[in-house]
Amino acid sequence: MNDSSWGASPRAGHPAGSATDPGPRGKTAPMPPPPPAAPPPPAPAKKSAGRNLRAAIGVGVGLGVVIIAALFIVKAVFVGVVVAAVTVGLWELTSRLQERKDIRAPLVPLVVGGAATVVAGYLKGADGAWIAMALTSLAVLVWRMAQPPENYLKDVTAGVFAAFYVPFLATFVVMMLAADDGPRRVLVFLLLTVISDTGAYAVGWRFGSHRLAPRISPGKTREGLAGAMAFAMVAGALLMQYVIDDGRWWQGLLLGLAAATSATLGDLGESMIKRDLGIKDMGTLLPGHGGIMDRLDSLLPTAPVVWLLLVAFVGKG
Repeated sequence: MNDSSWGASPRAGHPAGSATDPGPRGKTAPMPPPPPAAPPPPAPAKKSAGRNLRAAIGVGVGLGVVIIAALFIVKAVFVGVVVAAVTVGLWELTSRLQERKDIRAPLVPLVVGGAATVVAGYLKGADGAWIAMALTSLAVLVWRMAQPPENYLKDVTAGVFAAFYVPFLATFVVMMLAADDGPRRVLVFLLLTVISDTGAYAVGWRFGSHRLAPRISPGKTREGLAGAMAFAMVAGALLMQYVIDDGRWWQGLLLGLAAATSATLGDLGESMIKRDLGIKDMGTLLPGHGGIMDRLDSLLPTAPVVWLLLVAFVGKG
C-alpha cells in the first residue's frame, strides 16, 4: 500500500502530526505551519458631521452676531438684511437651475420683485405681500417674453416658484418685525429654528438609527426628529413665558412643536430640490454651511408658521 505524507495511519506511540512521527522512508514529518493569525477587527467608524465643524461654528456665530445687532439697533437695517439674503438666495437658486436643468428663470424681475415683496410686507402686512407677489409673478411672465418661446412654460413656472419660495416666505419674518415687540418675536423665531436644528443634530448623531426619509435625506433619523421636537418645545415654553408679552408656557409647547415640524419639512424640501439637481449645496458662500439657501431651508417655511401662531396667541402687536 502506498503511504501518502498526510493520509497514512499514525504509528503506535507517535500521534499523528507530532514532531517525532516518522513519515515516508523513516524521515520525520515536519509540523504543519500554524494557522495565520486572525486580522484584528476594524475599528468602528467615527460619526462625522460631513462638514468642517470649526468653520461652520465660526460662520454661524458671526452671522448670529450680525443678525442680532441689526435686529435690535434699527428695524429698517434688519429689513435690509432680509432683502440681501433674499437677493443672494434667488441668485443661488436660479443659477443652480440653469446649470443643472437648463431652466432660465428671469433673475432681474425676481430680485426687484422679491425686494418689493419684503418691503411691502413690512409696511402693509399680508395684503401688501400678496399684491407684490402677484405683480412679481406677472413681471416674470412678461420679462421672459423677450426671449424665444422654447421652454417658456418651464422657465416662468420656475420663476413663480422661486418668487414664492424665497421672498414671499421671507416676508413673514419682517411681518413679525413690524409688531411693537417685533425684535423679540423675530428672536423667538430664530432661536426656535436654530434650537430645533441643534436638537436634531445632537440626538440624531448620538442615538439615530432609524432613517426618517432615506430617499430624500439619508442622514436624517426619526430619533433626530424627536430630539428637534423636544428641544424646540422646551425652548418654546421658556421663550413664550419670559420673552413674549402675555405669552404662556403651554403656547410655547405648541409653538415649538410646530416650528420643529416645519423646519424639518423645509430641510427635507430643499434636500429634495438638491437631489433633483444632483448637487450637495446650493452655493459656497458660507464655509462649513454651503450657500445662503442652505441656511434658509428650515427658516423660510418656519416663518409663516411662527408668525401665524404668535398672532393667534398674543395678537398682531
